[in-house]
Amino acid sequence: MSRSYARECAFKLVFEYIFNKEKDDEALSEFLAEDKNKTEVGYISEVYNGVIAHFDEMVADVEKFSKSFKIDRVYKVDLAILLVAIYEMKYIPSIPKKVSMNEALNLSKIYSTEKSYNFINGILANFVGE
Repeated sequence: MSRSYARECAFKLVFEYIFNKEKDDEALSEFLAEDKNKTEVGYISEVYNGVIAHFDEMVADVEKFSKSFKIDRVYKVDLAILLVAIYEMKYIPSIPKKVSMNEALNLSKIYSTEKSYNFINGILANFVGE
């Protein structure tokens, strides 16, 4: 399993968490089982559990930099992408911030709207610049 695919798995888990507000161990186990070589199990678990543990703090970070939108107006797909990227930037120093930003933008091209790319880029650029 590639890191990009593992990041996509973490994004999907976080997206589900945003709606349910509870951890889904069954879904986590299913994603972890996809990693036959067990190369990204630690990453997926760390990001998913870390986003849950720091959820309110990171949502506040997004809200701080989304000047024109209240957090409840942010598209949930974009929020999930942002939370994964911000978690990486804050808590996984071995991943360069540019990589986290680029991967978030790639996810937005696949799962979000045309306008979301610029929104996510702006939030993350401001977050890194702080």
